[in-house]
Amino acid sequence: MKDLQQGRDLKTLFELPRHQKRLIQLTFDSFAIGFCFWLAMALRLDGITTPFHARPWLILLPVIPVTLATFTVLGLYRAVVRFMADRAVKTVAIGVAVSAVTMFVISQGFSLRVPRSVPGIYFALLLIVIGGTRFIMRGVYLSSQTRGGEPVLIYGSADVGRQVLQALEVNPSYNPKLFVDPSDSMTGREVAGINVIPPTEIEKSIKTLNIKTAIVALPDDQANDRRRAVRSLSEIGLDVRVIPNLADLISGRVEVSDLRRVTVEELLGREIVPPIPELMKKTTALKSVMVTGAGGSIGSELCRQIFEQCPKKLILFENSEFALYQILEQLKVLSSSNSDNVELIPIMGSVTNQDLVKKTIEEHAVETLFHAAAYKHVPLVEDNAIEGIRNNVFGTQTVAQAAGQCRVKHFTLISTDKAVRPTNIMGATKRIAELVMQNAALEYPKTKFCAVRFGNVLGSSGSVIPKFQEQIQAGGPITLTHTEITRYFMTIPEAAQLVIQASSMAEAGEIYLLDMGEPIKIMELARTMARLQGRETYVVGQETPVTDGLPIKITGLRPGEKLYEELLIGRDASTTSHPRIMVEPTRAKNAHSKHLQAIGTIENYITSNNLNEIKMALKNMPIDYNPN
Repeated sequence: MKDLQQGRDLKTLFELPRHQKRLIQLTFDSFAIGFCFWLAMALRLDGITTPFHARPWLILLPVIPVTLATFTVLGLYRAVVRFMADRAVKTVAIGVAVSAVTMFVISQGFSLRVPRSVPGIYFALLLIVIGGTRFIMRGVYLSSQTRGGEPVLIYGSADVGRQVLQALEVNPSYNPKLFVDPSDSMTGREVAGINVIPPTEIEKSIKTLNIKTAIVALPDDQANDRRRAVRSLSEIGLDVRVIPNLADLISGRVEVSDLRRVTVEELLGREIVPPIPELMKKTTALKSVMVTGAGGSIGSELCRQIFEQCPKKLILFENSEFALYQILEQLKVLSSSNSDNVELIPIMGSVTNQDLVKKTIEEHAVETLFHAAAYKHVPLVEDNAIEGIRNNVFGTQTVAQAAGQCRVKHFTLISTDKAVRPTNIMGATKRIAELVMQNAALEYPKTKFCAVRFGNVLGSSGSVIPKFQEQIQAGGPITLTHTEITRYFMTIPEAAQLVIQASSMAEAGEIYLLDMGEPIKIMELARTMARLQGRETYVVGQETPVTDGLPIKITGLRPGEKLYEELLIGRDASTTSHPRIMVEPTRAKNAHSKHLQAIGTIENYITSNNLNEIKMALKNMPIDYNPN
């Protein structure tokens, strides 16, 4: 009963509000300073029974406040006792040294009859009392916590990993069992009693210790190393967690419970290539910039990236009221923390509205225009071909013509890998949009036209990743059209940055290709996403069902869907000043009049809603459209 009561008393003490615990520390340290001075004097004067005058005690009047103030400045009272690490010893040592020096200087300066050796004895005693009591309290707290929880390994450098270990000690949800140092410098040693192993031994060790969770403890400035670690740990079946902000966890401002699962964007993301500032600013900084489709996945990110370059005006042209509202509100939040005054102009309307488009460009003296407005969902455009062509082809023609007539300096079309040898209506419309852009480049040479072609972006609206996430959360099945289907992926921010940089290179109708890296099998993407949620998968009808596994159902290719995508129509692409931007070789321009004639024919068929004739006209155009 007595031990139980003591445990309750300790729990009550540790659960006191932060300001009350600080008051207790200040009070204790004040008494500790007085006690250590008395003991130092007694030891120096040969015994605690030896009387000494009251005058030396005046030294405590300045020493106590100076010492407490020093501890406060050094952050000793901000530190949470249970998170105290090795650096706390340094903090206490500095504070105690300041206290001892203050005692020596004042005692000698005011002749307070304090022996010269007392400050040295006092320093040693106070260091033991102040530092020792805190580490004792830390030990008492940790011993009061029941250590159970899920066995985990910590992946990180020795210094950072040791601090994370100390943070994990106070959380019963995790039980650190292994430490992995990627540098191998600590291999074979122990960190806080936990074995350190090299990355090559992870797979064997986790089976022995039944570890299913890994915590990646790499600093935020090592994003590429962290991405590689996350990928390798996920591939061997571990549930990987990352720390939102490593510094906050170590300081105690963020709890271990805030550890989050890895996102698929982090897992599939590539090595980061920083944008070239000159290319980012050339067509945006202090310019009047217009983005069509400003509320879409790419359009909204373009707006955010352009906003960071401090344009004079940013015109948000969007057909969806809700999407326009969302991006406008996001930019207003950014604007409140940005000292440069960027004028935000929301315009709601369709890119097929010729009068509105031209009026907007003229009224705001647009210098740079990014055309991102398009219908992009392949099955929906296939089922709504006429509207898809009207928006993607003739919307592009309307905007490009207006840009040329109003002498916009730079026009950039957002294209797609589906425009290369298209097998669906959406891809065909984007390839024709590229031709429309090149025709405009011939007709209006004072405007620098270009198109930027790239593959899928991670997390965009209508993409496979949000769909898979919903299916996994619902318990399956995960639906997949084909086991061998592959796609290119890049993050939305990287795509937007590369588009802006490509726009600054344009001269006369070039088509730029973004380096998408290696294609990803969608089957592996589905398995990886399930594994990130701690679930295994199996293909229905092809693989043996897995206990508690998620089924993958193969539904068959949809109309117009390719097994794989391409970026290049010809054979070779030329390099540019950016390592991830290539340019397609300039093609013959003698088909200009034929393009215009074919586009005019399609426009007539749209007016009469003749879908069969439209598809036949698409096949006859020089775009390699093959719906079979």
